[in-house]
Amino acid sequence: MREHRVPLRRSLIIRLLATSVLVAICATVSTAWLVVQSTTQAVRQEQGRSLSDDTSVYDQLLGYAATHPDWSTVDALVDSKARELGRRITLTTEERQVLADSAGTGGPSLGTARPSAIVDPLSVDLKLTGGTQRIDPRAVGPYRLPSRERQELRAVAEQRAACLKREGMAAEVVETASGRPILRLPASAPRAADLNCTVGTLDETRTEQKALRKLLAMTMACLGGDPSESKLAIEPDFTTIFGEGDKPGSVARARQVNACVLKSRQTQLQPYVAPPALLFVTDPADSTAQPTFNLSQDNIIRIATVTGAVLLLAILITVLVGARLVRPLRRLAEAARRPVTAQVRVPVTTRDEIGYLATALNDLSERRERTEQQRKAMVNDVAHELRTPLTNMRSWLEAAQDGLAPAQPQLVDLLLKETVQLQHIIDDLRDLAAADADNLRMHPETVYLNVTLEQVAEAHRGAAEAAQVRVVTEAAGDPQVVVDPVRLRQLVGNLMSNAIRHTPAGGTVTVRSRVAGGQLTIEVTDTGSGIAAEDLPKIFDRFWRADSSRTRSTGGSGLGLAIARKLATAHGGTLSASSTAGSGSTFTVHIPVTPTW
Repeated sequence: MREHRVPLRRSLIIRLLATSVLVAICATVSTAWLVVQSTTQAVRQEQGRSLSDDTSVYDQLLGYAATHPDWSTVDALVDSKARELGRRITLTTEERQVLADSAGTGGPSLGTARPSAIVDPLSVDLKLTGGTQRIDPRAVGPYRLPSRERQELRAVAEQRAACLKREGMAAEVVETASGRPILRLPASAPRAADLNCTVGTLDETRTEQKALRKLLAMTMACLGGDPSESKLAIEPDFTTIFGEGDKPGSVARARQVNACVLKSRQTQLQPYVAPPALLFVTDPADSTAQPTFNLSQDNIIRIATVTGAVLLLAILITVLVGARLVRPLRRLAEAARRPVTAQVRVPVTTRDEIGYLATALNDLSERRERTEQQRKAMVNDVAHELRTPLTNMRSWLEAAQDGLAPAQPQLVDLLLKETVQLQHIIDDLRDLAAADADNLRMHPETVYLNVTLEQVAEAHRGAAEAAQVRVVTEAAGDPQVVVDPVRLRQLVGNLMSNAIRHTPAGGTVTVRSRVAGGQLTIEVTDTGSGIAAEDLPKIFDRFWRADSSRTRSTGGSGLGLAIARKLATAHGGTLSASSTAGSGSTFTVHIPVTPTW
């Protein structure tokens, strides 16, 4: 026998190998990429860390810059915060000249490291502070009140607070960075709550008026106007008030005014605050660390080496596992190709899918052996069944030819009966072959069930009377059902023929029918000798007879019950039998139907 080899591209081991290699490549490349990205990002974050996790450094240095004209005395603050955080804090000019460094003069150079923030009280980083004011409120410059003006305003503010408390409102006096006191009322207080407590005045002082006049002049210069002709005013809180005839015409004009006020304030406060500085918050050990893992040539080679090692390991494991899987499969294929007579059994060594496959193959081999035995037995039975009528016909024809038997009507009737019997056997075999091949044609139609069963009973009534057996039909109602009437008559006829043949003289064969719950039930009961319990499972086998001594003429062909079961199955139903030795047998047909009463 020529050995059938599986193409290499369809081999199980090749497919496993390709799948493993693909998975390994994807996993390795993805892992390497993630490692590179995460490592590079982590190093860069460490090198140029923002102050989102600790904004106190930025806030305190911003406060220092807002209240000092330079960075000459910032070292103490930098050293204090560095000890508190355990980090290196470095402050440089925008040209990266060191202003203060917690690591001292011997610390490593910052090189091109990215600063954590830019400390500029006139341009606050709103992302770090979370506020809305571009100028730090602690930068007051010429607006800082002398102690005399501060005390006068404080006294007025406290008088108003006492008045408001008497009115039932909890007012609090808060002093701003410039020294100006303000009244802080609860959020639930009405907007005009302090109208009854206008004790003294909290208008701008002489110091504030001087600074505000200068600010207004700078603002009008920015706007390109003449301050003597303008009705624009700037409050101590730097909000703008437009006089009559000088209201802004649009939102864009208001934004322009606010931008000029901000720019003028920055110019006015610049001599009073420290210049912008770069802030670096880094590890104390090494502040110049660059990303130590990136996609350089050396790292690419390192990734390729690791990837190759992983691929080699995946290939080796795949080959070993694939060989272990293929070996039992080859044994199964060899066992399946051997002839039936070899009776090969594959050892089941595992409990996995291959073990299940081996078990299934062993079961298939056993069924194939049984089928082969049944085929041989069927061929013998068919040969025996066909030989008998053919032998009889040949004998009578030879006798007629030799003049031993005259060609009388009795001889013609005898030969006709043998021919009919032979045709009956051939028809039965044809029906069985069609049923086995699922080619048994069905032609369902709506029929009256009682009429169909009465036709079957009438067709067998002559044989029953010859055998002195009474035929009785019993029906529940007169339903119409959708079945194949020809096949149904053949099914019930086979059952009745079998019942009449096994019922002694004086017995009864009863056919009962009913339709209930979408199911047609037909029972054929006889009062014959019954079937032994050990023979009951065999009665639907082909060419089987309960009494092996019965001849073809008295025992039938042995195919009627087998055909009856096939017909019941073709209708989507079942055929079963029950019997008690000496009391008769009952064959029950169940067929699902849709009654049309």
